[in-house]
Amino acid sequence: MAKSDSKTTTDHGTIKKWVESRGGFPATVKSTKEGDEPGLLRIDFPGYSGKDSLERIEWDNFFDKFEESNLALLYQEELKSGEESRFCKLVSR
Repeated sequence: MAKSDSKTTTDHGTIKKWVESRGGFPATVKSTKEGDEPGLLRIDFPGYSGKDSLERIEWDNFFDKFEESNLALLYQEELKSGEESRFCKLVSR
């Protein structure tokens, strides 16, 4: 399997390590949040389009909602060019 191939994981440690190694953090879509309960989950990377619509949340809150929603992370280690990839998407298991 090439590093440019997409992978899927539900492992919290793998997800956290992959996201943080790329400068990202767990987030929720502000307009879907209800009180302390996160709404739609996202991974946010500074400098991208989520600045006004996303709100950073703690990993514990992210993973609680991640499990409740039965999600997995589809991600890519690197681009075909060999550069580090930030491609990821939360998908249903």
